[in-house]
Amino acid sequence: MQVLQQQQLLPISIEKAWYFFATPRNLNEITPPDLTFEITSNLPAQMYEGLIITYKIKPFLNIPMDWCTEITHISEKEYFIDEQRSGPYKIWHHEHHFKTVEGGVLMTDLVYYDIGFSVFGWLAGKLFVHRRVREIFAYRQRILAEYF
Repeated sequence: MQVLQQQQLLPISIEKAWYFFATPRNLNEITPPDLTFEITSNLPAQMYEGLIITYKIKPFLNIPMDWCTEITHISEKEYFIDEQRSGPYKIWHHEHHFKTVEGGVLMTDLVYYDIGFSVFGWLAGKLFVHRRVREIFAYRQRILAEYF
């Protein structure tokens, strides 16, 4: 199991941060364009527990993949969790935490993931998957810094 933790100070109110991240369509805004990320499900204005979101992505070698996640837990203006139901990972558990601090909101991403596929998954992880996950979150951090 791999763990990625990333924190970012956003110079905005908790209300503005929550509104942005609780709006599922905004996921497109913070995803690298080279993923060719396309949400294929109908989306509500705001997320809710049990929301299923389906996507088409091209994360590696321009190979298209279907991905399905569920918003499993929400504590408004504190955190929400999305988990993969089907897709490229054996396990994907992503926690988004928000905390009001001096100067804005401290946002913490905590991602637990496992590629699976025994030795092939281990090799894919070493060769490109772990680096790609870090790149996606680094892109997200840059875009959020510019956006806010």
